[in-house]
Amino acid sequence: METRVLSAASPEAFARAHEALRDGLPVAFPTDTVYGIGADLHNPQAIEQLFAVKGRSVQKAIAALLGDPAALSEVAASLNQAALRLAERFWPGALTIVVQRRLDLPDNLSSDLTIGVRMPDHPVALALLRLTGPLAVTSANLSGGANTTTAQEVLDQLRDRIPLILDGGRTRGGQPSTVVDCTTDEPRILRAGPVTPEMIATALA
Repeated sequence: METRVLSAASPEAFARAHEALRDGLPVAFPTDTVYGIGADLHNPQAIEQLFAVKGRSVQKAIAALLGDPAALSEVAASLNQAALRLAERFWPGALTIVVQRRLDLPDNLSSDLTIGVRMPDHPVALALLRLTGPLAVTSANLSGGANTTTAQEVLDQLRDRIPLILDGGRTRGGQPSTVVDCTTDEPRILRAGPVTPEMIATALA
């Protein structure tokens, strides 16, 4: 397929992206770290395309991005107080919360019943997510390839693999989000990142 790059400032950009996602196609867009590829969270065939586009192992879980904390209920089967406090304190931002996922979400999102969830701090990502609802999202690069921080870098790696890239300018790049397992009463840091253990402890105190 031919890959189209549209400026996020274009009047048609979000409508085109929404249409493609609704049709089960993947779309790349900027986040507060790197560019990501999103797909319909409820469509297992669309999620399969994420793995195929990247050449990614199906054993690796796919995260969900949200445009609003209230959308957590569309993804999580249950939420403890720790998850709610961390979301309230650090979203939008560089914190991924692992929760028990809803049973009606596709099985190919993860090999277990959990899912990582984040609300990115980027105006283009948030505008798209508020239009579409939660999306299954992974980084917009070939598996093992360099992370992408511009639309051109996405195009260089994924040309003709995806139909649309929303160009929101250069992203910040940098350190990936902190990942915290909130599936039990005692939150556990799975990946260190910008949100430090001290910041988490203070938020939960």
